[in-house]
Amino acid sequence: MTSAELTIAEVAQRTGLTRHTLRYYERDGLMLDVGRAGSGHRRYSERDLGWIELITKLRATGMPIREVRRYAGLVRAGDGNEDERLALLQAHRGRVLAQLDAMAGYLGAIEEKIGYYARAAGACESPDSYLSSPRPAAASVPR
Repeated sequence: MTSAELTIAEVAQRTGLTRHTLRYYERDGLMLDVGRAGSGHRRYSERDLGWIELITKLRATGMPIREVRRYAGLVRAGDGNEDERLALLQAHRGRVLAQLDAMAGYLGAIEEKIGYYARAAGACESPDSYLSSPRPAAASVPR
């Protein structure tokens, strides 16, 4: 085994994925062509690690397995399908951007609540402020 080849155990440790997940990725067509030792054991290259990192990010951002499989198939097929790869990734980017916009809205609501409670807690820090400061106005959103 050369220094550029890693066992499935080493890849599992480096990526945080389980051996089972790595085998599943290969079996389900998500991986490119993973090398094998003479014994038949998987041997991963640095290129394989880069690919695993990419598909992990695609999955973490919500790309369905079928689309990751499609993308992997296009990459395995080689040159000539770059337009398809581009379209697939652009469509996914659009979905991720929409999710980010939605999350920004959710975060805004959370920030509002934090501000409300910070003001309410600040108004009650000392007994004097409690007696002399007006209470915050009731908002229309449940607390």
